[in-house]
Amino acid sequence: MDVLIHLFVGLHIIGIAALLGGFLTQMKAMGQGTARFVPGMLHGAFTMLATGVILVGLNEADHHHVNTVKIGVKLALLIVILGLVYVKRDEEKAEKGAFALVGALTMVNVFIAVLWT
Repeated sequence: MDVLIHLFVGLHIIGIAALLGGFLTQMKAMGQGTARFVPGMLHGAFTMLATGVILVGLNEADHHHVNTVKIGVKLALLIVILGLVYVKRDEEKAEKGAFALVGALTMVNVFIAVLWT
């Protein structure tokens, strides 16, 4: 079971990398007002959601303690991120505020995962 959990943690990190990497590659364009939500950001957010849900299930099945408050906060942030990226994905240009919010919430989500013990 541990190997399976570690596999999904790796996939979860790949999802974070896709979402955050998409944001970071568009930062210069954000300054110019031409940033857009690239498809990799949407795929990364969906990957994070799917693997996160699977990880909670696997950890519960393996009788590990799951901090449901932490998971709930992370899920709420991810739903906001996913909603913004999904709704704005086809627009030629993303508003600076919405784009910056996605990046900030993604980084907050990472720090919650790492620092909230």
